[in-house]
Amino acid sequence: MDFTTQPMPAGGLGAVIADALLVVVVGTSVPPSLDKTLGALLGDAVAQGDFEFKPNRVLYIHRPAGCQVARLTLVCAPNPTPTAFKAAVACGLAAIKAFGVTALAVARVGGDAMTDAHAEALAAAVGDAVYLYRHTKPSAPAAPRLTRVVLVSGRRESASLARGLQRGAAIAAGVEVARECANRPGNHATPTFLASEARRIAKQYGMKVEVFDRRQIEKIGMGSFLAVAQGSDEPPRFIVVRYEGAAKSKAPIVLVGKGITFDSGGISIKPAAEMDEMKFDMGGAASVLGTLRAIGEIKPKVNVIGLIAACENLPSGRAIKPGDVVRSLSGQTIEILNTDAEGRLILCDALTYAERFKPAAVIDIATLTGACVVALGHHHSGLFAADEALAAELLAASRHAQDPAWRMPLDDEYGEVLKSHFADVANVGPRAGGAITAAMFLKRFAAKYPWAHLDVAGTAWKSGAAKGATGRPVGLLTHFVLARG
Repeated sequence: MDFTTQPMPAGGLGAVIADALLVVVVGTSVPPSLDKTLGALLGDAVAQGDFEFKPNRVLYIHRPAGCQVARLTLVCAPNPTPTAFKAAVACGLAAIKAFGVTALAVARVGGDAMTDAHAEALAAAVGDAVYLYRHTKPSAPAAPRLTRVVLVSGRRESASLARGLQRGAAIAAGVEVARECANRPGNHATPTFLASEARRIAKQYGMKVEVFDRRQIEKIGMGSFLAVAQGSDEPPRFIVVRYEGAAKSKAPIVLVGKGITFDSGGISIKPAAEMDEMKFDMGGAASVLGTLRAIGEIKPKVNVIGLIAACENLPSGRAIKPGDVVRSLSGQTIEILNTDAEGRLILCDALTYAERFKPAAVIDIATLTGACVVALGHHHSGLFAADEALAAELLAASRHAQDPAWRMPLDDEYGEVLKSHFADVANVGPRAGGAITAAMFLKRFAAKYPWAHLDVAGTAWKSGAAKGATGRPVGLLTHFVLARG
């Protein structure tokens, strides 16, 4: 997708040349800044009752009189924020995406001058609109023809908007990587597939990559990770990707992704209903790959290491059983009371492995608990952080990226329920506060560096009619990395 900016033509929006023009109208009346031609068209539509100044109301006009474009779409935004702009653009795109538009011009009238955040929001909305999964669906509709988007603006805004479009396009490409990986079924998106995707991204952007097989993982000492993997015939993979954008002496940011490519629950098997959605249980790993893709494009001056522990969680004669005790890479032993609490078992070894990089910060990302969905629903990701400054950075990144997160507690008292008579720690506690006790388990393995945990079980994918991966939290993670660069 080609994103560019264009100064407002001397003749106003009516003089814009494109296959289609999408105008976001801010406010509750026809803005005085709207040129005479479009102002008259909008005013007439309001008078005829065809348009109201209510959020995301859409008006489509074919071959509007006095305009160079054949297709004009006007959408109302209730306020001038980037969030409202993104929502309005999304509505406008939905109205025209079936028309075979190749080149689209987008403008906003009313409100203050646009910022780079508006430009980034535009790229995100376009990325969402044009993505369509088709890898295992030959009958899927043809790919959208849209290949060029021009943001029309005032001349003084152009440089800032160009930066925002560049950043937004890179993040949108990263989101697409994450969505595509997570949407593929478990017999396609295997641990081996994730390793091949990591290699592809690393090769494209000059990153370093290492992929460890079962024997090498065992040699490292990742007993907890391998315990989860042992129930499946599909070989596990531990993936290390290094982006080096700064001096080697600069401590890296480490992103750790949960890569359970299918989660049956193991011996503690899940109910059959909606188990197909457990192909999305590698959403954390997918977001790490997507973030690496985004920063590879932007090239910030920072060092980033992606760690992905990838395997399946299946029941078999070799699978771990409730009551089994395993030894983690840290040396701590773990009593496995529930084999469906497997994500924390692979993450704990990856968090211990992260110590060798002497990181500036470590963030793990996982579709970890249904309890987090109960607590926060599908809008906010759960943020757990033992470091106040790191928590503040991540919350700021979530706001800038329009990828919201909500901080959850990590009081020491929550960890009391993880005591075990037969090991150093149990992998689950009681049902109450399950997202918090899961984070408390991980915290035990992340004591040697600033650490945060993102539980994206409610935000990494959607169910129902819109079933599919969202690509979150690629935007949040990318903004966090860029702020450090």
